[in-house]
Amino acid sequence: MLIKRAFDIPSSDITSENLYHNRREFIKTASTVLGIAAAGTIASACAPGVVGAAVAPQAKGKYDTTEKLTPIGDVTMFNNYYEFGSGKDEPARNSREFKSRPWTVKVEGLVKKPATYDLDDLIKGTTAEDRIYRMRCVEAWSMVIPWQGIPLADIIKKLEPLPSAKFVEFKTLVDKNRMPGQRGFLQALDWPYIEGLRMDEANNPLTLIATGLYGKPLPNQNGAPLRLVTPWKYGFKGIKAIVSINFTERQPVNSWQRQAANEYGFYANVNPTVDHPRWSQAREQRIGDFFKRPTLMFNGYTEQVASMYTGLDLKKNY
Repeated sequence: MLIKRAFDIPSSDITSENLYHNRREFIKTASTVLGIAAAGTIASACAPGVVGAAVAPQAKGKYDTTEKLTPIGDVTMFNNYYEFGSGKDEPARNSREFKSRPWTVKVEGLVKKPATYDLDDLIKGTTAEDRIYRMRCVEAWSMVIPWQGIPLADIIKKLEPLPSAKFVEFKTLVDKNRMPGQRGFLQALDWPYIEGLRMDEANNPLTLIATGLYGKPLPNQNGAPLRLVTPWKYGFKGIKAIVSINFTERQPVNSWQRQAANEYGFYANVNPTVDHPRWSQAREQRIGDFFKRPTLMFNGYTEQVASMYTGLDLKKNY
């Protein structure tokens, strides 16, 4: 399937922002907006653009990168979010009236506490964090994004999955009235959008349920109010507008795997030795940079995640 790209948007069309705040300001802003101890929002575009300036942050935690941040205009104006359109600029335009509150998430499957949770109840008692992650898109574009959110492991611990649960499956909202990309004859995917992780991946300390970015609540076009972030995987794993969490024994079949199994697998680990059938993954284009750079195995997070895949052929399990 050919994925359209929107390369050029005049900087005059993009509202300027203060690009980065300190940790205290992150938490203060998120707490004010969401009324909880510190939650944020998520954004992820994985698409090109050249706007504004970015700064090189100081690492505040053991998972943070100190690489130059991607300008907020790129993060919020160029998005892969097919529920709101297949063009990179369409999600921002088509999601303006989308209401992400109130919001509920259905928890089901092999879990001790199945229920339909209000968003605030689901994350109540968990610990909010801010993270600066490298993010890699399967089309060989990459970004550095300051996220805010809840470690998925905190939510899983609260829900108490059964020992028989081997995977966790996520589904996004289906609402053809509010999500124009879900209606019509030329839909890109079968809905709902589905993604999944092994339980050890879901409990990895890097895995985040994002609620904000750049110290602001998650914009609609970036997946408000809840989005999955797994920074060692390609961007299509970042399911947005999550309304279902299902604990299961069986490996889920994700949406892009169902659409094109020869191009997209379950694991989606960043691996420079495994090319997409239509382009190389050996090098990547960091948004805002002129030259490409070598792609890092596991997107540079080898130390934190490689042990989960010992003995697994990552060329077959792509």
